[in-house]
Amino acid sequence: MTKPSYSVREAALHILDQIDKNQSYSNLLLNHAIRQFEIKGPDIGLLTELTYGTIQRKLTLDFYLTPFIKKKVEGWVRNLLRMSLYQMLYLDRVPERAAIHEAVEIAKKKGHKGISGLVNGVLRSIQRQGVPSLDTINDPIERLSIETSHPLWLVARWSEQFGLTKTREMCETNLLPPVQTARVNRTQSSKDEVLRLLAEEGVEAEESRIIPEGIQIKRGNIAHTEAFRSGFLTIQDESSMLVAYALDPRPGESVLDMCAAPGGKTTHIAERMNNEGKVLALDLHPHKIKLIQENASRLELTNIEGHALDARKVQERFEPASFDRVLVDAPCSGLGVLRRKPDIKYAKNERDLESLQSIQLSLLSSAVEMLKPGGTLVYSTCTVDKKENHQTVTQFLVKQPQMKLATAESLPEAIQPLVQEQVLQVFPQDFGGDGFFIACFKKGE
Repeated sequence: MTKPSYSVREAALHILDQIDKNQSYSNLLLNHAIRQFEIKGPDIGLLTELTYGTIQRKLTLDFYLTPFIKKKVEGWVRNLLRMSLYQMLYLDRVPERAAIHEAVEIAKKKGHKGISGLVNGVLRSIQRQGVPSLDTINDPIERLSIETSHPLWLVARWSEQFGLTKTREMCETNLLPPVQTARVNRTQSSKDEVLRLLAEEGVEAEESRIIPEGIQIKRGNIAHTEAFRSGFLTIQDESSMLVAYALDPRPGESVLDMCAAPGGKTTHIAERMNNEGKVLALDLHPHKIKLIQENASRLELTNIEGHALDARKVQERFEPASFDRVLVDAPCSGLGVLRRKPDIKYAKNERDLESLQSIQLSLLSSAVEMLKPGGTLVYSTCTVDKKENHQTVTQFLVKQPQMKLATAESLPEAIQPLVQEQVLQVFPQDFGGDGFFIACFKKGE
């Protein structure tokens, strides 16, 4: 029995429907769909563009579609209209007639004649009349919300915390495709050597302007290279690489990484320790610990020890005050990684942000118990929110008087100007990396 064939647009529609129905992550669904529907070559790029682009611009697309949809439509029909309109407005290489024709054919296949007629009518009306103007939205926060497709509550929250100008820059940057970056494993190779090896395999890459061991990938997929398989580099965002710099671990020390999976920061810490001493990596889930161990093995790092454990109970398993440095890369709302995971912005609400702080403070409290006197504690998140970041730091210092905020002087020189009041809040627009927060503390002797 032959497998039913799926076009790229049908596969994209399938992913969009799964996100709506199951609240699944787009990146996981995309990888699954590529395998399931046997998408190959340039079609992978188109599938990625259609999926992420439609999700990124969902609120804008809905604003444009609303005047043309006269009755309630099923979820998959709305997603088909969104995806088709996305192509018409944002993809120059796809002719409008092709986008409309393909949408009508999918509607015929998935629905009935009435639905295909509706899809054809809506898209052809937009083709003739154009989309409504955003100038009709008078409120600046509401307009920015629709224009950049970020929920109204989030734009209002960011505007209150950081001002409308910085919020606009952040929202606009979040619509841009992320640049793939990687970290050279300097225990195994050098940056020059890795760049040479990648060039031989047809990957175009250049040095990071931010991170000494970082590189930016301009063209090609490094995950399929021999250099990657040989453990010479790790895919990691530049903002995330700053954490190991802030922690500043030394060879021979004992370091605790309390929320370690999937292990990008863990392995960076181990590399900066020159594969000496010990890095204890914790995560709740055994399969994630296995992932960390696989990464360590590929990178030939032998100083990492993984344990499946709730980090809030670490003192029940390990000796208190036994670590020179502790990292709490805490669970957070993830609002700094919207370029990579655009579905997050629709799945979160303000209540989620409020509930996260208690988990963050609980993890930090456990971290203090495990830290030696005079030791260093780093708190980091991949979010842009003062409640989860600055306010968590303030509350932590009130609860733990033996801890003092310290300036992370070990951060790369290019980053130092971004440090304000001893903490680092990276915005996506600062250098094109993820939104990230880092605070560094010292424990009293």
